Amino acid sequence: MLLKLLIENKNEVVPREKILQTVWGYNVYPTTRTIDNFILNFRKYFEEDSRNPIYFHSVRGVGYKYSE
Repeated sequence: MLLKLLIENKNEVVPREKILQTVWGYNVYPTTRTIDNFILNFRKYFEEDSRNPIYFHSVRGVGYKYSE
């Protein structure tokens, strides 16, 4: 669901709150580290160099963005 949400909002920053509401629902609020761990796994799988991401970008204090 997280990957789908990021791809559907390609080149747009998706705020953490929207990610939590869309992916985990209104009643479940995992820690923000949960999102970070998913993004880390996406980077390990999709990025050539996970320390210098091309596709999955963090926007400090806001959320995440997928771009090609």
